Amino acid sequence: MLDNTLAVILAGGTGSRLHPLTAERAKPAVPFGGKYRIIDFTLANCLHSGLRQVLVLTQYKSHSLQKHLRDGWSIYNPSLGEYITPIPPQMRTGKDWYGGTADAIYQNLYLLERSDAEQVVVLSGDHIYRMDYEPMLKMHRSHKEPVTIACMEVSLEEARGFGVMSVDGNDKITAFQEKPANPTPLADKPDHALASMGIYVFDKDFLISILRADHADAASSHDFGKDIMPGLIDQPGACAYRFGGPAGRVSQDRYWRDVGTLDAYYEANMALLDPLPPLNLYQPDWTIRTYQAQHPPARTVPGRSGTEGIFVNSIVAGGAIIAGGAVDHSILFPRVKVCDEAIVEESILFEGVEVGDGCRLRRCIVDKDVCIPPGTDIGLDPQQDRKRFTLSDKGVVVIPKGFRF
Repeated sequence: MLDNTLAVILAGGTGSRLHPLTAERAKPAVPFGGKYRIIDFTLANCLHSGLRQVLVLTQYKSHSLQKHLRDGWSIYNPSLGEYITPIPPQMRTGKDWYGGTADAIYQNLYLLERSDAEQVVVLSGDHIYRMDYEPMLKMHRSHKEPVTIACMEVSLEEARGFGVMSVDGNDKITAFQEKPANPTPLADKPDHALASMGIYVFDKDFLISILRADHADAASSHDFGKDIMPGLIDQPGACAYRFGGPAGRVSQDRYWRDVGTLDAYYEANMALLDPLPPLNLYQPDWTIRTYQAQHPPARTVPGRSGTEGIFVNSIVAGGAIIAGGAVDHSILFPRVKVCDEAIVEESILFEGVEVGDGCRLRRCIVDKDVCIPPGTDIGLDPQQDRKRFTLSDKGVVVIPKGFRF
């Protein structure tokens, strides 16, 4: 079944709500969890699910993403018909860039048409989750509907930000609302609704036909959730696949996060430090692959003052050095250096960050290659921080890549 399935990953969004982390990179290329990029989770799902034909549709500031795909994901064998291929806008259908999730695939219909695939799995490259796609594909074939949508239960408050579905006893979708003000609750759980995860399985020929029809509709914004899915419910019909069911090869943690805002991104990283994290990065049966440079091991050393370098309940990547500083409940990416008597608390430091002697950082995200001068305090005085940096709605301080003090 998976030999005749094509995966298409949508990875061209600007991620404006994650600015400044997306000032110089696409959202799927934003670092996560001490060593990964966000797109690694979707790609790992494809790898473990047995999907060997993967197109990654790129657009916005895609150099970092394409470099990561080259360095970390050149693992398939083209001689066997396997590939992970980035596809930038090529203007094959006009002079426009990708104008929506559906339009991105429409502009590459020739790749679908020349593929031997019978099904197309449409995925997003900017969500954090583990999922075996094979049971969803089996359900799609058994129900014989031309489209299957993955869904999960969320609270009614959360549901306002999703496409919300109603289903009958056979999981056939009877209604679809995109980001409704008053979501329709589940019959057996009146405080929850069934939300679309933006994961779709299509019969290939059907997908081609509806994308052509959508392109011809001048009133359409060419978005799957807003324009395409609501029109498929009555004719010809769609089926819902419930995320986290008993089938599949991955241990089910039922974890899925859209890290589309600074606070959501920060909280998803911090959750990795929980005693029992909702997403277990150490799960042996579904490892997350990524690119890893050849860094030496992380270490702690005494500082010049004789203070021991320490870290408590933190993730510390290779090449990091804690030289007389203290790191508590934080995530350090490769080649981070925390100098003598510096204190880092509840923070995320990207690759190449150096924290000078005596600095104090609390609830910060510091992007790559920032050198923080000795004695600098960040995250302790919101009024002062706001004059120089971005503050999230919940007060997390974000320092952009390469910032110079």
